[in-house]
Amino acid sequence: MIEKNLPPLEKLKKISEILRSENGCPWDKEQTFSSMKPYLIEEAYEVYDAIDSGSMDDLREELGDVLYQIYAHSQIASETGEFTIDDVAEGISEKLIRRHPHVFADENAEDSQAVLNRWEQIKKEEKSSRKSVLEGVPAHLPALLMAYRMQEKVSHIGFDWESVDDAVMKIDEELEEFKEVVKQQDREKMIDEAGDILFSIVNVLRHQKIDPEEALRKSSAKFKKRFMCLESEAEKAEKDIHQMSLQELDELWEKCKKAE
Repeated sequence: MIEKNLPPLEKLKKISEILRSENGCPWDKEQTFSSMKPYLIEEAYEVYDAIDSGSMDDLREELGDVLYQIYAHSQIASETGEFTIDDVAEGISEKLIRRHPHVFADENAEDSQAVLNRWEQIKKEEKSSRKSVLEGVPAHLPALLMAYRMQEKVSHIGFDWESVDDAVMKIDEELEEFKEVVKQQDREKMIDEAGDILFSIVNVLRHQKIDPEEALRKSSAKFKKRFMCLESEAEKAEKDIHQMSLQELDELWEKCKKAE
């Protein structure tokens, strides 16, 4: 069914075809672009986890899962004559050459920032039909990353704080506004002001070249580690955390914090 000596990418292409063929897999044959969306996102996050784990075996495997998603989507498109996996590869190759004129043409780029600025300029020329510089920000990005990308986009046209100090002051301003609406117990205003605080924090992190998603993930991982330590300490003391007072829980929390 599959030739032994096929190059790996050709083999994967063939497997994608067979899985959706008449005698292929019933599940694969039912899939559409829409039904496969969640799997593409899930596989991308598993790559993220593999990178964090430091395991090259896991990373190789998860990258393979993402690669198959690309082949599977391309196979579906090829069945209706829209495009093929070769069209996908050719398209990205042309784009990379076009957007790296400092490598593949005679332009110069002094540093990575110059590269990014030129990239945005070329992208704008390519997407001249877009009415806003923000149109290229995917609507389904995680909220913190969406805020980061939007701020990044508008910063390229000079719409940005002059210094990180100004951005920090904005956090203080938004925090005071949030405190006021909490006193008022106005839920809609609290949602609005809480969003402004988060957006302002992302702005500061962007100025410092810190990924907000990464920062929050690290804090969440730290919280998880400490709380699991708290649970372990409570078990050693033969106590049920559901029956412990807040003071008792806080004492165990501080103990775990100091033990780090």
